[in-house]
Amino acid sequence: MIARDDQAGFDAFVRRSSDRLLRTAYLMCGDRQHAEDLVQTALLRTARRWSSARAEPEAYARRVVVNLARDRWRSLSRRPDEAPLELDVPVPVRDGVADRDQLLRAARRLPAGQRAVLVLRYFDDLSVADTAAALGCSTGTVKSQTARALGTLRAALTTEQELSDADRR
Repeated sequence: MIARDDQAGFDAFVRRSSDRLLRTAYLMCGDRQHAEDLVQTALLRTARRWSSARAEPEAYARRVVVNLARDRWRSLSRRPDEAPLELDVPVPVRDGVADRDQLLRAARRLPAGQRAVLVLRYFDDLSVADTAAALGCSTGTVKSQTARALGTLRAALTTEQELSDADRR
């Protein structure tokens, strides 16, 4: 595992990076419990390889989170779709919340690769090169996936806005 003298460094890394890794995992998988599981597994794997990961532990752990999320997507594609529990409880709409909810609904409909690129580029604020490294692909793939994802989001949000405007009339 981790040598006793390296434990303090690993503990500091965990305190510094856990929230950011959890946010990334949540945005990639869309479920808090699964995101927490991904982060715990990523931290465990990072701890096991601390001697090589300590140079850039956040990049290493982020790559593990991305790979675990990909494995989950592959696993989910092999079984029937999960259906969310529908509750008949009205949700109050406040200023800005409806826009965020629309964006999250539209983002959940994106293919997994496009969603991962958006999460890493815009929520984790990674460069194109860092995103490509985290995903294990070329910078050109990151750019094309980003363009496709943003186009899909624009189209989806425009359609939802037009539908909600029509409902108000």
